[in-house]
Amino acid sequence: MFKKAIKKIIALMLLIALLIGLFFTAKGYILYKTSISKIPIAEIVQEITDKDSYTAIDDMPDIYLEAVVEVEDKRFYSHTGVDPIAIVRALYNDIKAMSFVEGGSTITQQLAKNLYFSQEKKIERKVAEVFMALAMEDKYDKDEILELYVNSIYFGDNYYSIGEASRGYFNKEAEALTPYESTLLAGIPNAPSVYSPSEDSKLSQERHKQVLDRLVEGNKLTQEEAELIFQNKKSAGGETND
Repeated sequence: MFKKAIKKIIALMLLIALLIGLFFTAKGYILYKTSISKIPIAEIVQEITDKDSYTAIDDMPDIYLEAVVEVEDKRFYSHTGVDPIAIVRALYNDIKAMSFVEGGSTITQQLAKNLYFSQEKKIERKVAEVFMALAMEDKYDKDEILELYVNSIYFGDNYYSIGEASRGYFNKEAEALTPYESTLLAGIPNAPSVYSPSEDSKLSQERHKQVLDRLVEGNKLTQEEAELIFQNKKSAGGETND
């Protein structure tokens, strides 16, 4: 009798969870369709590419692009816009903390959020972000998405693209960035108000070290190469405009 009651309770809870999931999926889909009907993806992409600061991916240092992928979305080139592994990990950490402490968003989802949605942490917004990311992946290839992403993210100090950040912090175009500068900039968008060199150089350097460590873990740099980049700030041309 007791076991039957438990089974009924579990079945009821699963049904409720399913209904809640369907409810937020529907709300998210409506938000996605409403957003894309107001401004089609091609139109909003055109607005980005028309900016004077826009930088083509071929004009960015390879180490900068590798660093962005390693710290933001290391499975970027293998997923379809949504990373199930990252979502499960984020869900686990959120449940453990009983709060939204980790989003599990891919680079494509972050691009979708930056272009269409607010930073408000609502379930329907996350669902809409997923639909938008899938639509973007269907329309653009990975390099195009990465190019759009780094041309539309915030680097602090009112710099909203890699072009603006490279000129603002180092007085040069992105293609001339040194390994030091490239890896330093790659870590800023995670928390611009904290990691911007002009805000707190100590935290900026700590974040820079984290980026280099991720590159080592991803076999993009050896430990010796990472240490050389981190230690040779002046010789690398990495003086910031503090």
